[in-house]
Amino acid sequence: MKLERARRLLRAWFRRQLYSLFSSLGTLFSHQVGTLMTVMVLGIAMFLPIGLYVTLDNLRGIDFQKSELGSITAFLRDSVTEPEVVDLIQRVKQKGGADAIAISPQQGLEEFRASSGFGSALDVLNENPLPWVIMVKPNVDAGEKLAETVEELGDWLGSQPAVDSVELDYKWMQRLSNLLDLGNRLVSILTIMFSAAVVVVVANTTRMDVTNRSDEIEVLALVGAGDDFIRQPFLYSGLWYGLFGSGLALVLLFGCLAYLHGPLANLLDAYGNTFQLKRPDAQQIFVVLILGGLLGLLGAWIAVARYLKKLRDEGFLGRL
Repeated sequence: MKLERARRLLRAWFRRQLYSLFSSLGTLFSHQVGTLMTVMVLGIAMFLPIGLYVTLDNLRGIDFQKSELGSITAFLRDSVTEPEVVDLIQRVKQKGGADAIAISPQQGLEEFRASSGFGSALDVLNENPLPWVIMVKPNVDAGEKLAETVEELGDWLGSQPAVDSVELDYKWMQRLSNLLDLGNRLVSILTIMFSAAVVVVVANTTRMDVTNRSDEIEVLALVGAGDDFIRQPFLYSGLWYGLFGSGLALVLLFGCLAYLHGPLANLLDAYGNTFQLKRPDAQQIFVVLILGGLLGLLGAWIAVARYLKKLRDEGFLGRL
C-alpha cells in the first residue's frame, strides 16, 4: 500500500515537473521579442570566453616545428674558410654530443632563392652576401635541462673566434608558451565575469516576469501553495534562457570557425604548416549547454528567492 502511494506521488511529481517545464517554454514564446533579446545578450556573453578557449586550444594544436626546439643557429664571420667550418663542427660534436650541420653561402642563397620567390632578381648581386651558417641541435629532450644545455652551448659558440653571432631558437617557444599561459588565465577571468553577467541578466529578466505575474503568485500563496510550487515555473524559465543562450553561443562559434577556416588554412599552408581547425566535440558541447542551463537556473533562483524573502519579511504579499 505504501509502495503504491509512493508511486502515485512520484508520477504526480513527474507530471507536474513536465508540465512546468513545457508551460514555462510556452510562456517564453508568448513574448518572443523580449525572449529573443535576452537570449541574444546571453549568447554573446557566453560566446566570448568559449571562443577564446577554442582559439587557445587551436594554437596548442598548431605544429610550431617543436622538433626544432632547442636548436642553435651560429652565423660565422665572412673571413671563415671551409676547413675552419669543418673543424668547428667537429669541436661542437665533441663538446656537447650535439648534431651539427653546415650551410654554405651558396647553399643558403639557393634556399633563399627557392623560398623567397625572387628568383632571377638575385642574379644582379655582385657577390653572395650570406655567411657560413652552422645549425646545432643538442641531443636533449625538451625539459628542465634543455634551457641550461642550450644556453651553455650557445655561450660556448659565441666565444669562438669564427662565430659572428648566435641565435637560440628555443626562446620564441618559451615566449609562446608564456603567452598561452596568460591566455588561459584570461579565459578563466572572462569565464567568471561573463558567467556572473549571465546570472545577473537572467535574474533581472526573471524579476520582471515575477513582477508581471505577482497577482498570480498572490493567489497561489493565498490558496496554500508552497515556495517550491511558486518558484518552479520561474526556475524552468531560467533553465530555458540558459540553454538557449549557450546554444546560440555555440551557433556563433561554429559560424565563426567556418568563416575563418579557409583564410587560416591558406595562411598556415604558406608557412608549410598543415593544420586542421579543431571544433568542440560532443562532450564539450554537452558541457557548455549544461553549464549555460545551470547559470540560468541560478539567476532565476536568486530572483525568486528575493521575492519570497520579501513576502516572509513583510508578512504580506508585496510586490517587487
